Amino acid sequence: MNILILQGSPNIDGSTAMLCKEFARGASEAGHRVTTVNVEEVDFAPCTGCVSCGYGGPCALHDGFDGIRAQILASDMLVFATPLYYYGMTAQLKACIDRFCSANPSITGKHFDSALIAVAWNADGWTFDALEAHYATLVRYLSMYDRGRILGRGCGTPSMTLRSRYMKDAFALGRSL
Repeated sequence: MNILILQGSPNIDGSTAMLCKEFARGASEAGHRVTTVNVEEVDFAPCTGCVSCGYGGPCALHDGFDGIRAQILASDMLVFATPLYYYGMTAQLKACIDRFCSANPSITGKHFDSALIAVAWNADGWTFDALEAHYATLVRYLSMYDRGRILGRGCGTPSMTLRSRYMKDAFALGRSL
């Protein structure tokens, strides 16, 4: 299986990246090919809502998202990875997902597997409620199959994340595929 991780943290060496690497290590050991795109590093504009794509493409914008779209469509699984910013995903990841608009039929028609990897400083039980609701809606709307979620409560710094159980959980999720 070809797995694409859309890593939405502007801190490409932080806790989100650490969990992504462990997930990728587990998935690779299980025989899958894993590619990570740090969306922060890709130069693309946000969706303008022009709808010239007709929700099926091509997009009126031609920028770095063209490469991301090609990688998405060459994949079998999408992993959405983000630190929690005000109880949602980062603006970088949200801007990337907004650009899915021009590929909707291509994405929904593939019935991708998907997963969510997220970290937060906060460890309260309700910390990820809004993000999980958003992710569940994306999975439903895009006809994906949720293969799991790693919700790193209390992972506000790399040292906190290293001491957490979530490194093992991320590896185990990748390995289970």
